Amino acid sequence: MDKKKRAAAIFGCAALVFLAGALCTGGGEKHESIQEVMRDAVLHETAKISLFGLKAVNPGLISAFTVTAILLLAALLVRVLAIPRFQYKPGRFQLLLEQAVGMFDGLAKSNSPHRNRFLGAYVFAAGVYIFVGTIFEMFGVQAVTTAGTPISLPAPLSDINGAIALGCLSYGVILSGGIAGNGLKGVGMTLKDFSLPVSMSFRMFGALLSGALVTELVYYYIHLSFVLPVAVDVLFTLLHALIQAYVLTMLTALFYGEVSEPSHNQS
Repeated sequence: MDKKKRAAAIFGCAALVFLAGALCTGGGEKHESIQEVMRDAVLHETAKISLFGLKAVNPGLISAFTVTAILLLAALLVRVLAIPRFQYKPGRFQLLLEQAVGMFDGLAKSNSPHRNRFLGAYVFAAGVYIFVGTIFEMFGVQAVTTAGTPISLPAPLSDINGAIALGCLSYGVILSGGIAGNGLKGVGMTLKDFSLPVSMSFRMFGALLSGALVTELVYYYIHLSFVLPVAVDVLFTLLHALIQAYVLTMLTALFYGEVSEPSHNQS
């Protein structure tokens, strides 16, 4: 009981010290208005990064390349170093990996019982990319803009281009399921939901961008930039990573199952 009281007292004193520091620091000099900061977080009009000296691109594209390279390297290491050592009695890492694969495989089979092998692989890859890409921004990986200023790389899907690309890719997977299951009729069944890639894209973009804008807003005011941004960043990032990974994979599996189901089984 004494240890708990001592820990609570230490935590309370630390909170008071941070609060006093925040109140005594003052607002600081602002080089940009909050409107300019938040607009640039959305449009990236000024914060561009040189792509191998060829072209200035949005930071989200650099984040996408970085996350893709990390995932490919991790997949290679798992395949070469971990999977050959898997045992009948799984260890912690093997159990975690099997649960993740089993969850997405079960999602594919429950929503598309007729064709699900490729669907399971895709929803696993898409879910992992969304989750890792979203939490990537928490690590604060630094880059230098074309103006010579430092910038933390954002989540790839907080860029509207990245969200649209993933939404259209998921729609293409759904279309392939319709063709495989019902031929040209499956194409018509898929194309009738022409608004699906738009809704999927903007749902992801809006959810991830809202977290980025809230974090930018909190960091802009130095009075709040000592303790609160940590909680806000972790809360919004992890919450959006889990929710958006689940929502996109669920919608993809659901629509894929509908259009790939043989027409003679439909009522």
